[in-house]
Amino acid sequence: MERDEMINWLSPDRDPADLYARADKARREAVGDAVHLRGLIEFSNFCRRRCYYCGIRAGNAKVRRYRLTEGQVLDCARTAKRLNYGSVVMQSGEDSHWGPAQLAEVVSKVKRETGLAITLSVGEHTREEYKLLRAAGADRFLLRFETSDRRLFGMFKPDSDYDNRFRCLAWLKEAGFQVGSGVMAGLPGQTLESMADDILLFKRLELDMVGIGPFIANPDTPMAGAVSGTLDAALRMVALTRIVTKNAHIPATTAMGSIDPQGRQKALRCGANVLMPNISPTEHRVDYSLYPGKICTNEAPEQCAGCVDAMLDSLGRKRAEGAGHSLKV
Repeated sequence: MERDEMINWLSPDRDPADLYARADKARREAVGDAVHLRGLIEFSNFCRRRCYYCGIRAGNAKVRRYRLTEGQVLDCARTAKRLNYGSVVMQSGEDSHWGPAQLAEVVSKVKRETGLAITLSVGEHTREEYKLLRAAGADRFLLRFETSDRRLFGMFKPDSDYDNRFRCLAWLKEAGFQVGSGVMAGLPGQTLESMADDILLFKRLELDMVGIGPFIANPDTPMAGAVSGTLDAALRMVALTRIVTKNAHIPATTAMGSIDPQGRQKALRCGANVLMPNISPTEHRVDYSLYPGKICTNEAPEQCAGCVDAMLDSLGRKRAEGAGHSLKV
């Protein structure tokens, strides 16, 4: 698909029904009807970064900070195994307490005890640190760039370096990770052109996983008064990403379900093939508040599993078998 055609489809004035049907067909042909479940472990909400959109940014005194212990992380992984999830996603802010050496030890224990596929989402590190985490047993790494527009990146991530973000993605691939990234749809100042460029960049980077969610303004950040993005924009990006990347794994993100009760179901109908039910300790979920209104903060992991199975049944879909590794060759 050419860039101009993408821009046309991204316009809110154009009926997306044909786009969604095309994306759903592309999804069925490339990755099938089964949906991969990744158990999400949010193990620390400490973060050294000051990204303007993020609720756990450094300096936000309203956040109740927490760190899970190694034992708690292992308990979460055991829960994922018991619930027959094929993998876990270990996610945190950029927390210096959980340095690569400590994290590698936990990754090694999770892998040894459960055999689950492990995705890390812990931010920027050095080339050697990524190699250490890969050697410890982590299979995948998610490092979102949020926008390919250098100007917007600089506005909303003032203490991050645009070029280093993409160096890190290259280092991750070099280390042997299956690599994921993603963006927000509806950032203030974002254009249809920059959204199309995001999708083209997904293709050029040959990403194994792509996550897309709507920007949701957080009242405890510098972007408190901004207009939030829409589910419509995020769904159009998901659909186009499926068509362009073909067999990348694409989640129906929690943010989509947070702005629309049917958000994740809609995403699964227009290209998505992954869900990430939360298996973090219930008492801490509300504290991992990247944005307001986040769903699934009070349910026990067993309840989330039941909800997901009911959702898939209503869509005529089923759980995928196995770890759900990359389909890229």
